Amino acid sequence: MKKKFQISVVGKRCKKCGICVAFCPKKVLKMEINSVPVAERLEECIGCNWCYLRCPEIAIFVKEKEVV
Repeated sequence: MKKKFQISVVGKRCKKCGICVAFCPKKVLKMEINSVPVAERLEECIGCNWCYLRCPEIAIFVKEKEVV
């Protein structure tokens, strides 16, 4: 069974720099100009945490969803 993940962005911390979007190997995140990133293809997330690890403000988090 494929693991599922949840991505959360803390809007007040996010500088809208796009680093998380650039480092996502599966291109899960999308970002419009002057907006916070959103998970557009969440089903493709592999939970690598590159977005979290590269975020200069620690404004994005990846958490494994509990499958019931």
